[in-house]
Amino acid sequence: MYYIVGLGNPGKEYELTRHNTGRIVLENLFKNPPKGAKVIFPDTFMNDSGKALKPLIKTKKAAHNLIVVHDDLDLPLGKFKIAFNRDSAGHKGVESIIKNIKTKEFIRIRVGISYKTPSGKIKKPPSQKVIDHLIGKFKPKELMIIKKLSKKISAAIETIIKDGLSKAMSLYN
Repeated sequence: MYYIVGLGNPGKEYELTRHNTGRIVLENLFKNPPKGAKVIFPDTFMNDSGKALKPLIKTKKAAHNLIVVHDDLDLPLGKFKIAFNRDSAGHKGVESIIKNIKTKEFIRIRVGISYKTPSGKIKKPPSQKVIDHLIGKFKPKELMIIKKLSKKISAAIETIIKDGLSKAMSLYN
């Protein structure tokens, strides 16, 4: 069984914020999850996401079948990367998961939320403005980019489940 988790904060006020990208992506994807998978939206706040997964992920094998979809400041809006066995890179929701399931050996779908400069480089907000950026709502045009990207992420997740992580990483990274 694969567990596909969309990270974000519960409540209407956070619904379309950048920090809820994981939830937004999964809400656009799976009305019916792929066979052998269950979609989970933790009802905890982002920084406590791991508490919701702790009862489900009790073994390393279970962790290997965990797919966490989350926002990532190190990628530009409209891009995603599949990662496995990586540190949190400062993402508090991912940190909470690592702490609670006691391993970083799980699959992450990192979804970009940063802007790009005209030359194509990532333009992250200055450190004092990161929180404002994360809890800021997507503009309609940005939300359309995320919804369009959701289709590619869906295909990547289905590839992970059907053909394995290596195949998905070679196709989508």
